[in-house]
Amino acid sequence: MTAHSWRVLGATGFIGSAITTALRSRDVQVTPVATPRLASPATTVHHLIEHAHRLESVIDYLAESFAGADTVVNAAGLAAPDQTHQQSLTGANALLPVLVALAAHRTGVRRVIHMSSASVQADAPVLDESIRTAPFSPYSFSKALGESALYRLHSQWEGEDRAPEITVIRATSVMGSDRRTTRLLARFASSPLSSVAGDGTAPTPVTSVTALAQFTASVGEFPGALPPVILQPWEGATTGSVLRDAGRRHPTSLPPWLCRAVIATARFGSSVVGHRYAGLIRRLEVTWFGQRQVPGWAHEHHVIPEPHVQEILRQAHLALGR
Repeated sequence: MTAHSWRVLGATGFIGSAITTALRSRDVQVTPVATPRLASPATTVHHLIEHAHRLESVIDYLAESFAGADTVVNAAGLAAPDQTHQQSLTGANALLPVLVALAAHRTGVRRVIHMSSASVQADAPVLDESIRTAPFSPYSFSKALGESALYRLHSQWEGEDRAPEITVIRATSVMGSDRRTTRLLARFASSPLSSVAGDGTAPTPVTSVTALAQFTASVGEFPGALPPVILQPWEGATTGSVLRDAGRRHPTSLPPWLCRAVIATARFGSSVVGHRYAGLIRRLEVTWFGQRQVPGWAHEHHVIPEPHVQEILRQAHLALGR
């Protein structure tokens, strides 16, 4: 299927703007859609979908915005791994995807791509493309809830001719030269604190927003059926290469047992204050230990974007002026 008309929610955001640029570079007709601001007290899929059905005016607005579109990308959401205000996170990361799917179903959109996060699988030894989730923070819970609700809708609509195909793309640790997370990584990598657990050869899911945008465009244009979950492909980064590219210096090699002890102590301290620092601790853990991921759908179907992570990390280092 080659989509000739796209809508993108979150088109002015970090990931959405990159996707919009990638689509326009392919001469794809793309229209940004303004994102409604939402909040929800729902903590289960049932109550989330129930809440969505009550927001008829929002569904109407989105359906009108989607009229004539073949593909809708939801790149909107609240990218705040350290935030603890659950209702805002649930509204942006779980309720909105349901409303997008309901509006797409009403309008006859053929394909909905929801941009999610690999954080829904927390500290799994290997990231995969199963619908299994294990959230560890308010942010990852909201992303997992949104995914689960979309799977529920997909199963309810199975067999309907006009039902949209719904696919979740799980972005990994996405870097952009202007992103705050990337700037913080570059500062860490440029400092004497720069360190890895072991020899620094462990694969890490640190990726580039450029490659993610290209990949999303390719997924949307893929002519065959899509699976429920697609994991953003690995760009070849290791724990050591990420810090060398972002800091232009070799990181210190720390004993893995010491790093594990630090992470365990930090998690205990975070649990005492309501897991407030869970996101920060997880980022440190990935920096030290990395995380493997399955090759997945992208490799099976040869939909691999050109890697840009090294380029983006080096740009972030240069921006520090060091």
